[in-house]
Amino acid sequence: MKAVVLERKGVINVREVPDTPAPAAGELTIAPHTVGVCGSDLHYYTHGRVGKYVVEQPMILGHEASGTVVAVGPGVEGFEVGDRVAMEPGIPDMNSRASKLGMYNVDPAVRFFATPPVDGCLCETVNHPAAFTYKLPDNVSYGEGALLEPTAVGMWAATKAGIKPGDVCVVTGSGTVGMLTASCALAGGASKVIVSDVSSIKLDIIGKIPGIVPVDLTKEDLVERVREETGGWGADVIFECSGAPKAYETFFKLVAPGGTAVLVGIPVNPVSIDITELQATEVRIENVFRYANVYQKAIDLVASGKLNLKPFITDTYVMADAKAAFDRMDEGRPGDIKLQITVDRD
Repeated sequence: MKAVVLERKGVINVREVPDTPAPAAGELTIAPHTVGVCGSDLHYYTHGRVGKYVVEQPMILGHEASGTVVAVGPGVEGFEVGDRVAMEPGIPDMNSRASKLGMYNVDPAVRFFATPPVDGCLCETVNHPAAFTYKLPDNVSYGEGALLEPTAVGMWAATKAGIKPGDVCVVTGSGTVGMLTASCALAGGASKVIVSDVSSIKLDIIGKIPGIVPVDLTKEDLVERVREETGGWGADVIFECSGAPKAYETFFKLVAPGGTAVLVGIPVNPVSIDITELQATEVRIENVFRYANVYQKAIDLVASGKLNLKPFITDTYVMADAKAAFDRMDEGRPGDIKLQITVDRD
């Protein structure tokens, strides 16, 4: 079968790889239809590593995927050949302590698509546990299905924030995850979400959503704008989604006393935090690593029409042009949010 393979840093080929074996007990064989290009995929392509995960041998890319069931393994119920599905890409050890506590996303043994040495799903077929596969309603497209993976990050961030109806939120960073986090915060009951960035183009895109207050950091002071929007009190919940160390210089000045700060973006290097300032205001800090137990909720939210993912899909490439999609993401065009790749078959 054909697959998009990262041979080594900076080298991507679309080539033949061994066929997928028959599904084992509890598994489905799925033919991916649409796969999103994620920042981690790009980082493996441009740097050959993400933190401790190093590309030491050829690896199939891709983990944001939707597709169609083509075979059902022994013992699987509730799925049939032809079902349209989305795949949650992290596969934990279900017997681990983390999994038993419902925290399977932090299971040290989790196997995640396109995280060395695990292959991804930018290929013609892949086996995946039925327990981490979800049917797509008829009104949810394959493109939206593939976008559920980063949406789940935003859902998990909003869930951990404990948003209450009427809360005022702030999101720093209007990349894909920032935009989706802002959208999930609104769906969770926030009265408004202030979103900051230096890209006026991305702010124009997210600013079209009712309830979003865009703030261009090249023209406005975010701390002053948040105080203006909250009567000087501060936001109930703040989300750091940029991963930029500079964001932390003022990030915690945005939150109200007793409020919640959610750390979503991952800085490349350590950042300093004034703990005494946070203690004096009893700010609660939550951390986000991927997600747990929110995939079906994300699907239901999209299917209901309360979360519209279509504006976040910028462009779609065919599999043969996968390298062009990665190069475009590396280029970083200002108006690009999510690039996706469709998997073609012989």
